[in-house]
Amino acid sequence: MKYTEEHEWLLKEGDTVTVGITEHAATELGDLVFVELPEEGILVKKDQEIVVIESVKAASDIMAPLDGQILEVNSAIVDNPTLVNEDPTGEAWFFKMKLDKPDEYDDLLDEAEYKALIG
Repeated sequence: MKYTEEHEWLLKEGDTVTVGITEHAATELGDLVFVELPEEGILVKKDQEIVVIESVKAASDIMAPLDGQILEVNSAIVDNPTLVNEDPTGEAWFFKMKLDKPDEYDDLLDEAEYKALIG
């Protein structure tokens, strides 16, 4: 698993990457009440706003971690946003994407680097 400085986690399986938010991010946001996911099939660029989430504390945007195409979205978290608080790094993934440049995955933070980031 890799991480971004924006508190997303990524898990590469073959040529597909699953993306969600970290437990730290879910805790900081508080109870989620709304999730809007991107459309399947769209092409995204790194740092493009593609997910909107709202919690009891704040609204926030999730950015595309890398360039690629959205292959699948997790409609379960749209129907039940609290899943993100219950299992942020498991069942509550946000979307799966195919990367334009798979090598860029290796440039993301590893677990030790992410833990140092959040202190």
